[in-house]
Amino acid sequence: MGRTENQKLKLLYLKELFERQSDEEHLLSMQDILDALAARGIRAERKSVYDDILCLQQFGMDIVTVRGKRGGYFLASRTFELPELKLLVDAVQSSRFLSERKSMQLIAKLETLASQYAAGSLRRQVTVAGRVKTMNESVYYSVDLLHEAIQKNSRITFRYFDYNLDGSRRYRPGLYAASPYALCWQDENYYLVAHSERHGLTHYRVDKMASISMTGEPRYMDAQTRELDLSEYGKNVFGMFAGSREQLRLRFDRSLTGVVIDRFGRGTPCVPDGPDKFICTVEVAVSPNFFGWLASFGARAELLSPASVREAFVALCREAEAANS
Repeated sequence: MGRTENQKLKLLYLKELFERQSDEEHLLSMQDILDALAARGIRAERKSVYDDILCLQQFGMDIVTVRGKRGGYFLASRTFELPELKLLVDAVQSSRFLSERKSMQLIAKLETLASQYAAGSLRRQVTVAGRVKTMNESVYYSVDLLHEAIQKNSRITFRYFDYNLDGSRRYRPGLYAASPYALCWQDENYYLVAHSERHGLTHYRVDKMASISMTGEPRYMDAQTRELDLSEYGKNVFGMFAGSREQLRLRFDRSLTGVVIDRFGRGTPCVPDGPDKFICTVEVAVSPNFFGWLASFGARAELLSPASVREAFVALCREAEAANS
């Protein structure tokens, strides 16, 4: 590469140098900058570098000049500050729908948004190995494809599978077809909320979907799906196990106030019932998962009505008690 071409790249090399090798605790002296450019095959004079730094500042880079014997230059602010990057790294490494390999790839990319010195602190907090992670490497791309199908108002087809004891896939029979509406994050997994002719409004674990394809046919839409409140759907469907939706009256010990609000939302009407209890009425998709959640509180929670759901709950508790006796 000739000298002219090198000079054209000088501003880009300087930008990269400030982003990767400077921060408030690691200043770049003018000699550091000249040496870094020389290593790239670029001969530069101090005056031209001063002009280049001014150009980068006018471009919007927050390059700060520190005067004095031990002074220099550093990039004071970035698109993502270090605490924000740490939050993103935590989210990536704790996401079960990402495989261990994909998690490490994404974290490595996040590290490039910090200086090489700050990136070290991100690397030290990475503890992906040994976490429960999906075995479906393609889920990362499935999410992108599903977003595209929703945006383009297209129905999809896909295969759906479960796992055998040895970890191999066991595909359910036939090709599934559905109208995708939204992606929902629940219980540490990604779910697709969709409409199928067989099940109506339902959901699928994205990491158990394979061979996803857009058909180009417009999605099925009815009044229920047009008015779909995704936050309400995720709140009322326990463990993403669908069931018949029922209006339930529940009585809780006041010590569970925070638990109930966390589960059903701050707008949940809670009516005092004596000095130690309260009653709330909520809409829930009744399922074994909901019963398990309610049973976990023991005598501190009670299902009051409707009678049919209460009877089903009591029967399930008796079965569990008999099985463990």
